[in-house]
Amino acid sequence: MSTIKRNYIFDFDSTLTRVEALDVLAEITLQNDPKKEAIIQEIIDITNLGIDGEISFTESLERRIKLLNANKSDLTQLVEDLKKQVSASIERNKEFFELYADDIYIISCGFKEFIDPIVKEYNIPSEKVFANTFEFAVNGKIVGFDAKNPLSQHNGKIQCLRDMNLDGEVQVIGDGYSDYVTREAGVAHKFFAYTENVSRDKTTENADHIAPNLDEFLYVNNLTRNISYPKNRIKILLLENVHPDAFTKLSTDGFSVETVSKSLSEDELIEKIKDVHVLGIRSKTNVTQRVVEAAEKLMVVSAFCIGTKQIDLEACKENGIVVFNAPYSNTRSVVELAIGEIIMLMRSVFQRSTEIHNGQWNKTAAGSREVRGKKLGIIGYGNIGSQLSILAEALGMDVYYYDVEDKLALGNAKKIVKLEDLLSISDVVTLHIDDNAANKNFFGEKEISQMKDGAHLVNLSRGFIVDIPALVAALKSGKLAGAAIDVYPEEPRKNGDFVTELKGMPNVILTPHVGGSTEEAQRDIADFVPSKIMAYINSGNTVDAVNFPNIRLPRQTNAHRFLHIHKNMPGVMAKINKILAKYDLNIIGQYLSTDSKVGYVITDLDKEYNKEVIEKLRNIEGTIKFRVLY
Repeated sequence: MSTIKRNYIFDFDSTLTRVEALDVLAEITLQNDPKKEAIIQEIIDITNLGIDGEISFTESLERRIKLLNANKSDLTQLVEDLKKQVSASIERNKEFFELYADDIYIISCGFKEFIDPIVKEYNIPSEKVFANTFEFAVNGKIVGFDAKNPLSQHNGKIQCLRDMNLDGEVQVIGDGYSDYVTREAGVAHKFFAYTENVSRDKTTENADHIAPNLDEFLYVNNLTRNISYPKNRIKILLLENVHPDAFTKLSTDGFSVETVSKSLSEDELIEKIKDVHVLGIRSKTNVTQRVVEAAEKLMVVSAFCIGTKQIDLEACKENGIVVFNAPYSNTRSVVELAIGEIIMLMRSVFQRSTEIHNGQWNKTAAGSREVRGKKLGIIGYGNIGSQLSILAEALGMDVYYYDVEDKLALGNAKKIVKLEDLLSISDVVTLHIDDNAANKNFFGEKEISQMKDGAHLVNLSRGFIVDIPALVAALKSGKLAGAAIDVYPEEPRKNGDFVTELKGMPNVILTPHVGGSTEEAQRDIADFVPSKIMAYINSGNTVDAVNFPNIRLPRQTNAHRFLHIHKNMPGVMAKINKILAKYDLNIIGQYLSTDSKVGYVITDLDKEYNKEVIEKLRNIEGTIKFRVLY
């Protein structure tokens, strides 16, 4: 902690609170006025003109009070509303205000009548609040303000600080132009542009430092704070047009988020990822060992899709990088497309549609059959296969399934032990197989030959599991009556030209890997995956991690949390606890989970600890990554 005598000067509106108090007061006093919206907008405009220095603050204040038509009795409701509008990072760092009460002042062009009750709860007494005061008529109506108060005048904060004549360094934290000019005038040593609630170009471009939240301000000054590392310093890179809800959710939580619409090549990603803490991808970006080794700060890789074949999971694990995916969020979308394609194949809808597009009328029942009473063979009875089983049965299909694992049948579905037995009876075979590399060309000439003559094949799982030349031959020979293919052995990294041997074949439905690409699925993924990212970064939870020991952790509020990732080797846990004992640290809770390669230890400790312990823990043999939360 710093030994320099420092004074911390906070603005109130849009800094300590998320709002401008007079705007809130307007909502209260004008609630029954038919011109409410127009008047409030005028008040906001006048506020911004004053904050940006476009008009004198005295004029801004006079014009707003006249428009407010407020009464002293309205202030009670205003205070209650403002208590609910304290800035999030201010709330979570309440301890800072308690510990540094002697060094903290509020200087605001707002009014003491509503500021005092708010900041009192943060251990700031009235005598440390410098602000304007209202003038009231006999009936309580607010008719003006104390015009002699320097804070009611242009550059009032400058005069106020001069009159205070504080010893030591003066740091001003605020969102407006009137805060910035204190440093320009020489009465403040540093100015922090506070942008948690609003960012003004005229303020940020002149700041010594931009503070997106109080965590950043406390971090820069090495002061007591609720979290060890400000979230705004954690960089998240989202590739491949990840749904915008993911950006919103992560940035709202305080992270710095960058989006790129396309996938990146290995070399492009290596260049881009050096300062990235969290990477979000879909199916086309490959996270190779080279990428992992170049990612010095990377903590998380998140696949905004089901598959993780594009990620080197072992390299990530060995480097302490946790991988998450979305195993359930788009399953319904895939199932619905499968059902639709099964019906269209059985009815030859695609072929008839193409004929009409080509100007040919061909009304016929030949090759057009109902799905009711037909046999559906599902290969892979996981999250998608089992859902498909239920919907297909509801359509009247007889459902059979094959899986290498023992899966419980849903409804009237029947498990088939041998793959060839399932293939020989199925009118439609649909593939829902995982991305294990051993499944390459899983479905080829042999398997196709075992299918019923005139059957249909649907593949919405992985492109590399079907031998495409064998499928083309079966379609040309008439062995198969049709196919629906959504995935391919080689897929382009971005939209554009694409060639496949299946192009132009009759009763073959080709789609560009859109099985899980519905608005609903992408929204669900954009909610699920960021939640996993936030749970790991914010608390250390690894529940649903693909490559890492899974631990569900309780939330701690009055403790430090040490997260230690290490190679799975004898004695690491003993060394951790020996160091903690040496520094007399009381363990509130400790959690450990390991797999064959890594161990993950989380230790919750009393609030105070010797900083030397961190370096000791980092230097334990076998340590891969170590960080401190809270």
